[in-house]
Amino acid sequence: MEIYQLRTFVTVAQQGHLTQAAELLHLSQPAVTAQIKALEEDFGMPLFERSTGGVTLTRVGQELLPQAQAILTAARDLMNHSRMLKGEMKGKALIGTITTPEMTNIGPWVAALAEKYPLIDIQLQHGVTGQILNKVRKKELDAGFYIGNNPYVNVNTLTLTELCFRIVAPAAWQSRIEGLQPRELGKLPWIGISQLSSLHRLTTELWRELNIAPKKIAEIDHVPTICSVVESGVGLALMREDEAKPLEAQGRLCLIPNIEKRADLQFVYPADREGEPILQALLSELVSVWKI
Repeated sequence: MEIYQLRTFVTVAQQGHLTQAAELLHLSQPAVTAQIKALEEDFGMPLFERSTGGVTLTRVGQELLPQAQAILTAARDLMNHSRMLKGEMKGKALIGTITTPEMTNIGPWVAALAEKYPLIDIQLQHGVTGQILNKVRKKELDAGFYIGNNPYVNVNTLTLTELCFRIVAPAAWQSRIEGLQPRELGKLPWIGISQLSSLHRLTTELWRELNIAPKKIAEIDHVPTICSVVESGVGLALMREDEAKPLEAQGRLCLIPNIEKRADLQFVYPADREGEPILQALLSELVSVWKI
C-alpha cells in the first residue's frame, strides 16, 4: 500500500467517478483503475461498486475512507513540518483573481506578502469566477478568489465578505420601472451573462426566486461592458451595489428598489494543501488585510 494509492482511493470516493478522479489526479483512467485494483488486492476486499453512472463505496470502503484521509493528513503535516524546518519560506504561488483589484484588496494583500515573505513568487492570473474555481479544483491554480457557494468537497474556502447585488436599468427607464412589480421585470429585456461568470448563476437564482424567465439580449462576461450596454438602453442586468450606486448618483443608470441578491466573496484553495507553509502565509495575510 502506497500513499499515492490512498490519495487515488480518497479522490475516487469524493468524485464518485473514475474519469473525473483521473482528471483531478492528472492520471489516465486505466492508471486510476489499476491503483484501486492494487489496493483492493492488498485489502482482500472490494472498495467500490461499479455502475454505468460511476462508482460508490462498498461498506468496507466506507469504513476505510476516514482512516485513509487521516493517513494523508498526517503525511501532509509531516511534509509541511519538514519544509518549515528548512528555514525561510520560499516558492511560487499562482493565484486566480477576479473582477476589480479594489474588490479583492489584491494590492494591500500582495504588498503585505512581498514585505513579509520576499522569497515567495506571487503570480496573478485574472479570470472569470467559475473558471477560477475549476482551475483550483484541478490544481492548475494554487488558490484564487471566487463569488458564491463552493460545491466541491476537495476545495476549501475562506469567506472574506458578503457582497450585495442589485438590478440596474437604463437611466431613461426611471419612469418605466417606478411601481413595477417584481414579476413584471420578466417582461423586460435583460443582458445575458457568460455561464462562467458568478453573475450568471446569481442572475439565474434571482430569476427563479422572482419566478420570471426574461428574454436575454447578447451575452457578456465583462462588467464595464455590461454597464455600458445597460446605459445605452438595451436592458436590465445584475451589478454589485457598490459599483452601481455611484453610477446612479451620476445619472448614468437607475436601481430597481427593494430587490437584492447576496453572495459571499471567498478565497478558495485545494483541500489537500491545507497546512502547507506557503498557503498558510497567504491565508494569514488575507485574514490580516480583511480584518477577519
